[in-house]
Amino acid sequence: MISLNDILSTPAIPSVIAIVDLTQIWEQFVSGMIQTSLLEYVAVIAGIVSVWYSRKEDILVYPIGLISTTIYVYLSFKYHLIGEASVNIYYSVLSLYGWYLWARRNKQHEHVLHITFSTPKMWAWQLAFFAVLYVVIYFSLVYLKEAFYPGVIPWGDAFASATAYTGMWLMARKKVESWYWWIGTNVASIPLYFAKGLVFTSVFYFILLLMAFWGLVEWQRRARLAREQTIVAA
Repeated sequence: MISLNDILSTPAIPSVIAIVDLTQIWEQFVSGMIQTSLLEYVAVIAGIVSVWYSRKEDILVYPIGLISTTIYVYLSFKYHLIGEASVNIYYSVLSLYGWYLWARRNKQHEHVLHITFSTPKMWAWQLAFFAVLYVVIYFSLVYLKEAFYPGVIPWGDAFASATAYTGMWLMARKKVESWYWWIGTNVASIPLYFAKGLVFTSVFYFILLLMAFWGLVEWQRRARLAREQTIVAA
């Protein structure tokens, strides 16, 4: 007689379990897409368009991005993603700040701010900025999880939030390294939103992840070109 242990120990069983898991994930994905609200669709589309403009260094990144961030403030509170809610509030404020910086021109009507690489000092600042934010957000979420929002995922939400805070600050300053932080945000946010049932938003962050790599390459190219032109002019 073949025992249950014999069946479970066969090589084929892990494959069967994996197929079942993938099937469940696919079913959850389809169900989530069907249940996606119109508001979430608008936020996602506006977010993708905003990132497209940021890659092109177009100031439209900010007004269009504000549509997405204000909607996500509401959705994040609704689904107990408190760290992400704080991020989107921060996005909204920094969008106004970045909008102002990107719009500034000198007497020759040329843009004052240009895409540049971070100096070692700026790298130290951004790493410290991220570390402090992560610790503060993490312990704040631990408290909120116990007191008000049992659905909070402190470590994941804190990482996605802290990287996003850092990325937004650097993007307002047109630093190439902002894209590294956006990549970190997107990687963390994909499973975070999927676990919360916001499947379309999870897909949104996957698209943003691909666009972040694209944006990184484009900004690196522009920063190198600007540096070469400065050297030639000198």
